[in-house]
Amino acid sequence: MNSQTQPTRHASSRREFLKHTGGILAGSTLAGTLAAQTHVGEQHTIKIALVGCGGRGTGAAANALATQGPTKLWAVADVFEHRVASSVKNLSRNYGSQIDVPPERQFVGIGAYQQAIDALDPGDVVLLATPPAFRPIHLEYAVEKNCHVFMEKSFAVDAPGIRRVLKAGELAKQKNLKIAGGLMSRHYKPLQDAVRQIHDGALGQIITCWAYREHGPVGLTPKSDGMSELAHQILNYSCFTWANGSFLLDWLIHNLDVCCWVKDAWPISAQGHGGRQQRQEKDQLFDHYTVEYTFADGTRLLAQGRHMADCWGFFGDIIHGSKGSAVLGEGIPDPCLYKSHRQIPDQVIWNYQGPKCIPHQAEHDVLFEAIRNDKPHNETERSAYAALTGILGRMAAESGKMITWDEAFASNLELAPGLDQLTWESDPPVMPDAEGNYPIAIPGITRVI
Repeated sequence: MNSQTQPTRHASSRREFLKHTGGILAGSTLAGTLAAQTHVGEQHTIKIALVGCGGRGTGAAANALATQGPTKLWAVADVFEHRVASSVKNLSRNYGSQIDVPPERQFVGIGAYQQAIDALDPGDVVLLATPPAFRPIHLEYAVEKNCHVFMEKSFAVDAPGIRRVLKAGELAKQKNLKIAGGLMSRHYKPLQDAVRQIHDGALGQIITCWAYREHGPVGLTPKSDGMSELAHQILNYSCFTWANGSFLLDWLIHNLDVCCWVKDAWPISAQGHGGRQQRQEKDQLFDHYTVEYTFADGTRLLAQGRHMADCWGFFGDIIHGSKGSAVLGEGIPDPCLYKSHRQIPDQVIWNYQGPKCIPHQAEHDVLFEAIRNDKPHNETERSAYAALTGILGRMAAESGKMITWDEAFASNLELAPGLDQLTWESDPPVMPDAEGNYPIAIPGITRVI
């Protein structure tokens, strides 16, 4: 397909999605009843369940506990017992009386998320911070149990997962449940102000967007004696495509999202490439990606992701407009706008002058304030579309094909089929060969749709 061809707008995909999932939304009377149950007042103690007790999950719990109004960490869950213990210990140091997690509410195993969520009441909050492949499953269960949700990025690893997330988000709206997505850059005040300036015309018409994440290698923890293959892959989820959706999705998603925010659009197609040049670790991880996205008006977004030793490094977005340029995005704490395409000090026309902001805290402050004051807050669709942008790029790069947004959205290919039935005794979705090597995507050969 020619990159300038403009297929059906994304709204048609959403209409088709809603048409096919309308049944779950039909019980509006029941949803209205549940809405009353899920609203809490400003002084009500909100109980929190943490599902996924690694560093990011523990950080999210700290952010939730630091919001205005009384909160308690009430239950925790992870597949690794040592992570449960470490998370509770670390949080107890700083939030002593807010940590109310006796051993009977510390759950371990693949199904532990259900036990942690079941320990809550309607209107309490679940923090989802497991590997992204599990996000749709856990989100569905939390919404079914009438809990508000913070879900860390990324939000799914394939199109079927994206559709499940969107479906759960629609049901959450009907139930008056608040859903926050972990794209914290959207809540970073300096970036919000920079994007507002761009939308008000400071750079003129947007010509190109460039998203970068270039840094050193992603590590792989060796498999210890007695560790199962499934445990090894979950521990190293960033290195296995079924679990994290690729470096492009799991690591570059913030700056893909910021570029689409600046453009105020989602791409209609993508083509690209990637592979392994330096990387020798036994996993599935490409060590470089380059993807060219096209928007409906013909303008482009170029995304580069690389994690190699001794290479140029940059983490941020560069925006070119007809009247100037900008350097901003995740990795750029002080966004700047310039009156030319040269990003040098004497060309600066705007930089942020306001108070400091911690984006990870801000996203939780907004969520909990919405819960306590019964304000609409549902970031599901935007989060899912940001993830689909990453998935689209991975599909294009790993296949070597031009892939449209609508083709990506409609795909039924699952990276981890049967994940709902996974147990701790199961084999993971990919297995090593006799030499310990895992299947690697090959452009021109790998099927993505």
